[in-house]
Amino acid sequence: MSQLSRRSFLVTGLAAGASAGLRATAHAGPGPDPAGASADSRELRSDPFTLGVASGDPDSGGFVIWTRLAPRPLAEDGAGGMPARPFTVHWQVYGDEAGRRLLRHGVATARPEWGHSVHVELDRLAPGRDYWYRFRTGSHVSPTGRARTAPHPLSYGPGLAMAFASCAQYEHGHFTAYRRLAEDRPDLVLHLGDYLYEYRRDTYTAPGGNVRHHEGPETETLAGYRQRHAQYKTDPDLQAAHAAAPWLVVWDDHELDNNWAGEVPEKPEVPQPGFPARREAAFRAYYENMPLRRRSVPRGIDMQLYRRVHWGRLAVFHLLDTRQYRSDQGCGDGYRDCPEAADPARSITGEEQERWLLEGFRRSRARWDVIGQQVFFAQRDSDAGPAKITNQDAWDGYVASRRRITQGWVDAGVRNPVVLTGDVHAHWASDLKLDYDDPAARTVGSELAVSSISSGGDGRDADPAAHPFLSINPHLRFHNDQRGYVLTRIERESLTADFKVVPRVTRAGAAVHTRATFVIEDGIPGLRRTYLRPLDPSAARTPETDLIRETVDRETLRP
Repeated sequence: MSQLSRRSFLVTGLAAGASAGLRATAHAGPGPDPAGASADSRELRSDPFTLGVASGDPDSGGFVIWTRLAPRPLAEDGAGGMPARPFTVHWQVYGDEAGRRLLRHGVATARPEWGHSVHVELDRLAPGRDYWYRFRTGSHVSPTGRARTAPHPLSYGPGLAMAFASCAQYEHGHFTAYRRLAEDRPDLVLHLGDYLYEYRRDTYTAPGGNVRHHEGPETETLAGYRQRHAQYKTDPDLQAAHAAAPWLVVWDDHELDNNWAGEVPEKPEVPQPGFPARREAAFRAYYENMPLRRRSVPRGIDMQLYRRVHWGRLAVFHLLDTRQYRSDQGCGDGYRDCPEAADPARSITGEEQERWLLEGFRRSRARWDVIGQQVFFAQRDSDAGPAKITNQDAWDGYVASRRRITQGWVDAGVRNPVVLTGDVHAHWASDLKLDYDDPAARTVGSELAVSSISSGGDGRDADPAAHPFLSINPHLRFHNDQRGYVLTRIERESLTADFKVVPRVTRAGAAVHTRATFVIEDGIPGLRRTYLRPLDPSAARTPETDLIRETVDRETLRP
């Protein structure tokens, strides 16, 4: 990303004049900006843009741009070293990376009651275009970020480069995968949860030990969540990923409390009368630190996070919240043979969100319906015998709920349903079924599950064919236990997914490579794997330049 000078910020802003300040909405919380917010920020002697910049929730006419002022980001009170008063923040949007063509500029107010965060909603921009943006307060100028608008609603556009990621435990390793993701320059990034972890220092330890440490106690208060978000945002690799492209974000559990469900904490047997206040604090801090639109401003213990984002006629993203409305996990959570899992009254989405999703399937005319959500969707039975030992924190704990959603996209005639998943700290690729216990059941969709950015430490590149899940569950097609992300290319004819991995996160700077590639063809449910092999299988292994890409039939491939 280009770094434009303070002088160029001032000069281009003056040259553009008032006509450039076209319609945009700036907000940090509900209600109008307070009148008379001081523009004098001379008391900010150090850089307040230590948390970087971000954009998010794009549509064909605009997107959100975000920053948060924090000259001392790790301050224990969560205020980031900011005085307890409003500050004026100037913003600019450019049509070129060099910053010569200013298109919009304006003023927003960073308020202390919203952590001095700023959310500016841009509209009336051209569809299918790259834009660059930055902020200024006083003499301080932020880094520059890149955003992109979606194609026109009636256009497929040139294809979409979309990356998705999950699970970044700061203590377990460096965020190298975020840096490599940024270097791929995707058009869009989906983050599927566990953006941060709530534990106090050394409570959650990676194999081999933690390589860096959390500040502060376990996050339970607004100050604690603000401080933890700030600590993660100071990571330069994460900042680079945010600045590279607009993000669509949804949470999982660790943004609040491990394995929480609705208004139930992880350990309901331990009295926790303060859990509603903790939930309210976590939601508020999440909004303050993410590039979200006004529709997601939290209201007490509630926050509207499930939503639908259209990418022209090419794709629609149904972003789910599988935490806030779910029934509590059955049978005490964990891997269990649990009769409660089949109870049709249990839901992982809640009734209202389920109706919203099914109606979205019925109305969809997109080439690809992409369901961005948190926990493993396909069945993963860990017992080769008659018992069904499955994870009650995933969709396996809500079997009827999963069946209703799957049947919903089948009945609606959804052309290409693809489920994206985080949480599991490993790469997985799966064919989706209506009945996983019937070996002859037809494939009705695909699931791509992304590994962690750092959670679990370095991991290992084990033989995927030796994994017991793969032998017990034939619809599971691939597994890898290294850290990384998934880079996809979505086009009219196909969706290609590259499972990217880094060999280590305990030391910074590792290179990335593609561990496996899968293709989903338009109108043909299920996964086809493509991979590299030597030209002559009987010859000694050749350099990578001598490798060819070989297509393997989806019905015969076993990883």
